[in-house]
Amino acid sequence: MATIRSELTTQAPADEVWAAVRDIGALHTRLVPGFVVDTRLEPGARIVTFVNGVTLREPIVTLDDEGRRLVWTAEGGRAQHYNAALQVASLSGGATSVVWTADFLPDELHAYFSRAIEAGMAAMQAALDKLAA
Repeated sequence: MATIRSELTTQAPADEVWAAVRDIGALHTRLVPGFVVDTRLEPGARIVTFVNGVTLREPIVTLDDEGRRLVWTAEGGRAQHYNAALQVASLSGGATSVVWTADFLPDELHAYFSRAIEAGMAAMQAALDKLAA
């Protein structure tokens, strides 16, 4: 199973960053606008449409307010298996870290998911940096 771990740092307060992450139905407006173009909620999951036209059902596995950690999986798309986590942490000096870890099969999708996560993190960085202003 392949793993990708990507991290960003922002000056936005951790509580505000976590509020944007935990708002699971607002990916397209609060967390990764431009990378995700629509999000709809259904019981236990969200339906996510990405800028490239791919639509996936993402069951929510864990929404941990104490640990500031969101875990989801994905149904549909190219992967046989996909699960991911976003974790928010306070850093010294008032900065905030966000780590996106994704595990997936088959391994051959590594380049595809690397590009997707890089684009998602860029959108997230831009959205979260606006919270710091």
